[in-house]
Amino acid sequence: MHTPPAETDNTIYKTLLESTKAIPWKIDWASKQFAYIGPQIEQVLGWSQDSWKTVDDWVNRIHEDERERIFNFCVERSLQGEDHEADYRALTKTGDYVWIRDVVHVVRTPSGEPEALIGFMFDISERKKTEEQLLIMQKKLEEFSYKDGLTGVANRRMFDTVLEREWLEARQNQHPLSLIMIDIDYFKQFNDFYGHLQGDQVLKQVANTLTQAGVRAKDFFARFGGEEFALILPETSALSASKIAERCRNLVFKEQIPHAKSEVSHILTISVGAGSITPQQNDDLKSFVESVDALMYEAKRSGRNRTVVNNR
Repeated sequence: MHTPPAETDNTIYKTLLESTKAIPWKIDWASKQFAYIGPQIEQVLGWSQDSWKTVDDWVNRIHEDERERIFNFCVERSLQGEDHEADYRALTKTGDYVWIRDVVHVVRTPSGEPEALIGFMFDISERKKTEEQLLIMQKKLEEFSYKDGLTGVANRRMFDTVLEREWLEARQNQHPLSLIMIDIDYFKQFNDFYGHLQGDQVLKQVANTLTQAGVRAKDFFARFGGEEFALILPETSALSASKIAERCRNLVFKEQIPHAKSEVSHILTISVGAGSITPQQNDDLKSFVESVDALMYEAKRSGRNRTVVNNR
């Protein structure tokens, strides 16, 4: 007795489907019931084949954080007759979750209505772990690109980014913006006398100390370059900025870092310039930064270990 060709073909197809790692399945659109799901499902999720009876069994095994979004997405695409794919976390019988990618083909009636959904589930947990590791690495790289390697505070690149953002916001909302520039007095002489390793330690100590000068979350401190630091103070008046500038100077002085080669004190000191502006359309950010930097150099020229303030 010969096996009918159609039956032979179906047996071959089923054998091929069930020999792959992908999990084949079929759902009847009208009844919302599984017409078929591959035995591989038990190996991946632990649930037996006969436990997948209706669409509800699929929906209820999607992580609750993704359930509604994935369900709505698949229904919407299916009604439009569009093939689609979705990634989600599927609940295992032991209570864990496995990342699944569902690739769906919509079978339509001659009139264009959905007749059935057929597709494959793929276990993409390892791929997701790799993606997560890559994202973590990317975030670390981004963090490193905006962080000063020596002191650990924000670097010049981050300073420029934040200042430009605060400048645009201050100009739009007509709020005052203040900037403080800080330079360590006679730092070259410090390095020459104590050595560069000790100089690096002092830069770290001064940076750590000055991070305490800002009093609000939006105040932003960075290393501007060399022994120069900067503090951005959004929505801060000239009077408030002058007080914070003095706070910077006093904080560093209280550290009592010895500096035998300073010409103003045997303790390490800083010179500070502080400027404030409510930017108008014709004002230039670069010019503002240069003006505050000039105030800091004026503090150095006029004796160091002091603060010079200006505002508009």
